[in-house]
Amino acid sequence: MANTAKTTAIRTGKASPPLLFRHVSPGPDDSTLKFRLLHFWEARKNVKGGPGILLGIEMLMIDAEGTLAQAFIGQNRRNQYEKEFQRGSIYTLTNFYASNSKVMYHVADQRLVICISHASALSKDEEDIEGILTERFRVRSFSEFEANCDLRGDLHDVVGHLKLVDGQTLHQRPVLCTNDDSASQKVMVHLQLKNGPVMNVYLWDEAAESFRLKFDASAATPTVLLVTTVNPKRLGGKLYLSSMSSSRMFLDEEVDPTNEYLAWLTTNPSVTSLVNPVEVVKAETLTIGEIATFLKRQPAQVAYFDCIATIDDVKLGTEWYYIACKDCQTKLNRGPTTLLCPKCGNENATAVANYRVELSVYDNDEQCTFIILGDAGKDLTGRKATELIDAYVQENGGDAAELEDQGGSLQLHFYPTIVSPAELPPKNPPLKTPPGTEVENTELAESSGGGASAIDDQKEAKRTKRSG
Repeated sequence: MANTAKTTAIRTGKASPPLLFRHVSPGPDDSTLKFRLLHFWEARKNVKGGPGILLGIEMLMIDAEGTLAQAFIGQNRRNQYEKEFQRGSIYTLTNFYASNSKVMYHVADQRLVICISHASALSKDEEDIEGILTERFRVRSFSEFEANCDLRGDLHDVVGHLKLVDGQTLHQRPVLCTNDDSASQKVMVHLQLKNGPVMNVYLWDEAAESFRLKFDASAATPTVLLVTTVNPKRLGGKLYLSSMSSSRMFLDEEVDPTNEYLAWLTTNPSVTSLVNPVEVVKAETLTIGEIATFLKRQPAQVAYFDCIATIDDVKLGTEWYYIACKDCQTKLNRGPTTLLCPKCGNENATAVANYRVELSVYDNDEQCTFIILGDAGKDLTGRKATELIDAYVQENGGDAAELEDQGGSLQLHFYPTIVSPAELPPKNPPLKTPPGTEVENTELAESSGGGASAIDDQKEAKRTKRSG
């Protein structure tokens, strides 16, 4: 059809109309595309043991027919175009290559990815075109997310009303973490869907920051949230949604779906009381075997849960602390003459020693290693089981932690985080410096090393489990 349009244009002397996304076919094409740029974000390739390789820029576009398509600009041409990008503006593209090589995480209707090369001409139109939509969302229901769980296929959008934000109800405006630490990189919201259950939605990095800025800037406490391109995952039988690099946040009256949901909520106020927030925050309890299965399936995912295990042994002879950035507590990398913080970007970071304790633990079926980091190690080290019980009961309003002294083997409720091995502090030779003190850079000349796994391979329990 593209060739027919160009032939007609030559015969009549008129310019051919822009090609619609649904008419694009694989391979090179010198046709013209006209579209509205909805969103763009960095494209990265995950690398084990590293932050990922920056490949270029991905774009989400919509044409005059309302079809969504994805485009890609390589890193070598990123600087040529990125400064001119403006979300919501109209662009014209000629000479492109359509690739069908992308097989995971589609965010658009068109399966082909439009690649912008050195031969392409991309320009911003000065005038707007009212016929091209300013937004279009692909909102899905709970059952649809459930059907597409763990498939790494299409990333759809979700809209609902907020029940909890970082574990806080909306009766009083939640205070969001803004410190420069690991907690500020994520926001967890409990979102109740229309005529559906409450879902855990994890917002990471740019998505968390976008939500935090919009939430804090709202005059009234926001009620309705729409998150685009979420990835449905399952952990311990429970479905949750995770934001991606392409995700965007919209609150209350920002866009039509949130505005319509807010209007529906106003006429159906009783739905907000159908779910008790106390029931919502009950943590999912997993066995060690379930954790191991999750890690094998999704090794780079992050998740939160309860895991009840009995301490079998404290691994003596292993590194008992790691070298971290004083400002953000991230493990430091060694430079030629200084320590580098990969998170802060500080090339002359001040170092502190943080706890790193390895515990051998077991439950009824499996055995593994738990790594206790930072303040968690400080809270456990040198304290009796009775002190831990009293502290937990006092902090949690009398809800006992079920800490029991079982013949010298202490049973604990852990609330661990599964992370990729690259995010764990390295196994370095310990320095002769107590945790919490600053460390001179000269003392860290040999403090380099690789990461450690959050959980060891499954292995046979070293001793028979006690009954009762």
